Amino acid sequence: MANYLVTGGAGFIGSHISEALVTRGHRVRVVDNFVTGYQHNLRQGVEFIEGDLADAAVAASVVQGIDYVVHQAAIPSVPRSVDRPVESHRANVDAMLNLLIASRDAGVKRLVFAGSSSVYGDTAVLPKTETMPTSPLSPYALQKLMSEMYGQMFTRLYGFETVTTRYFNVFGPRQDPTSPYSGVISLFIKALHDGSTPVIYGDGEQTRDFTYVSNVVDGVIRSAETPGVGGHVFNVATNSRISLNQLLDTLKRIFGSDVTAIYKDARPGDVRDSQADISKAAKLLGYKPVVGLEDGLRETVKWFKSTT
Repeated sequence: MANYLVTGGAGFIGSHISEALVTRGHRVRVVDNFVTGYQHNLRQGVEFIEGDLADAAVAASVVQGIDYVVHQAAIPSVPRSVDRPVESHRANVDAMLNLLIASRDAGVKRLVFAGSSSVYGDTAVLPKTETMPTSPLSPYALQKLMSEMYGQMFTRLYGFETVTTRYFNVFGPRQDPTSPYSGVISLFIKALHDGSTPVIYGDGEQTRDFTYVSNVVDGVIRSAETPGVGGHVFNVATNSRISLNQLLDTLKRIFGSDVTAIYKDARPGDVRDSQADISKAAKLLGYKPVVGLEDGLRETVKWFKSTT
């Protein structure tokens, strides 16, 4: 049994990680400031602390007695970072630096950071490997890159183990469909459920490696517990891709809907195509996706219907 801190544990991905860790018998502490998380996402069996990690005193307090930090807390939105870059930087970079310093000083064994595929930018080369040059197109992407580089520097400079898991369009239950900054899957599901018209930005032929949240949870826990991977960056995804038009068609089939989408101008900072090479995670972590896209979509739709 280990002591885990899950930052952002009242959020979408963080709550799933917390739940999995508790189920495995670990002691779990959660810190969240409810900027993007919700009280109802907190899982039974966790110790909860409300606080903002951009406050260094909060970061120093919450890591006491912790073995592993799973850092999920962020404002995870490209459009929001474009609209409010200072707010986004504070949540995504300042908090990371505070947490790294606090974790190093408290004797934490390892910090796993929630990175993002957005750091790759709009390279035409697919699938995207961890060794490719990075080219962030938005403040959010740059902030994620800065934070993972801070982590790698702390590993090299101080010997404090960090691992970055780069996410590719994660979806699943508990993803907030009410925010304009939500992921496209939750927005599509809400529109189809409500009988409103889905909105696609661009021509809909842009592709994504949509990854069901259970796959991410497995990759994150492996990144925390696997010996000898300190300082590494791992893509955690499925090594597949689907266009937004195909995605909507799949969801329409699940709902039995014949709605037609509205197309609007592409948004600044959006990447055209994204697909992960997951061979490194497979080799070093033993990672492989356990839930496919359509099964994940059906589970997400079922959850959404149960909450409305």
